[in-house]
Amino acid sequence: MAVSKTIAVLAGDGVGPEIMPVAVEVLKAVGKHGGHALTFLPAPVGGQAIDDMGWPLPDETLRIARTSDAVLLGAVGGPQWENLAYERRPERALLGLREQLGLFANLRPARLYAELADASTLKREVIEGIDVLVVRELTGGIYFGKPRGVEATPTGHRGVNTEVYTTEEITRIATVAFEAARKRQGRVTSVDKANVLESSELWRRVVTEVHHTYRDVELRHMYVDNCAMQLIRNPRQFDVILTTNLFGDILSDAAAMLTGSIGMLPSASVGATTGMYEPIHGSAPDIAGQDCANPIGMIASGAMLLRYAFGLENEAALVEGAIQHVLATGSRTRDIADSGATVIGTREMGARILERIDGLQVNA
Repeated sequence: MAVSKTIAVLAGDGVGPEIMPVAVEVLKAVGKHGGHALTFLPAPVGGQAIDDMGWPLPDETLRIARTSDAVLLGAVGGPQWENLAYERRPERALLGLREQLGLFANLRPARLYAELADASTLKREVIEGIDVLVVRELTGGIYFGKPRGVEATPTGHRGVNTEVYTTEEITRIATVAFEAARKRQGRVTSVDKANVLESSELWRRVVTEVHHTYRDVELRHMYVDNCAMQLIRNPRQFDVILTTNLFGDILSDAAAMLTGSIGMLPSASVGATTGMYEPIHGSAPDIAGQDCANPIGMIASGAMLLRYAFGLENEAALVEGAIQHVLATGSRTRDIADSGATVIGTREMGARILERIDGLQVNA
């Protein structure tokens, strides 16, 4: 069934304005193929918004995000904004969007494309076949807890951040993880630090209680330091990793590098209504403007948008299949290229994926 949807397009900073147009063109092609009416609404965010409007998350950008059916985000941040007051930095736009849109669950898949096994820094026999989904709680924990701040003391300063979780917050994120596991291999690893943190003690207790409703899913608990080690030692043991905001921030990047490049991986942040979809690699200001950024994470984020926001599974699979086909032909951006490989740029990688999609449309 054809759909009519609106997508907020927040390109942001660094490589964001380079990779976003590539992903939008792919979504337009897929939308046309399926007879869908997709409307794209651009808006400033992050450092771009600071320069243009004086604030990282302008009211109009937030309004567009709230009233759209999905948000597609490029990246925010860069060294030119690092000396600003904390509340005015580009990264505050991310936290603001997550909080205002109620995006409490971040889904970060880390699946190895067979063609890129040699691009990982780990041995092929360790990483072949990995398919991990990190489910990270996104609006609680130490990033949002209070009290927080830096205060003067007689001998210098004191920095404070507070790790806080409630039963309700843990219950809803655990439910997301168990539901996701039912559609995958049926295994959840809940990661905490219950041996030293009271907030993690509650986390473990509540996750165990939620598991009573999901007896068909296997649950095990693991301390975060052990999980970090196990991700490197034997990543195939994991299916769904459920964890807190802070631990998920760290572990999801570690899982990403198992696949060869952080530039390959998408993410979805979901909650009550409008979801936000973005690559996990950040703004990469050191390569911005050079047409060398890997757009696959951005394009794959568009595929997650099609799947989770609009329920368009066939269209999402079409995009993912085109990515895999182009990789199988040997196309490589700089970050995933072996020594001696022919390297192509951001726009060319996007063009080849788009060409594959167009070809499949002709043959559909």
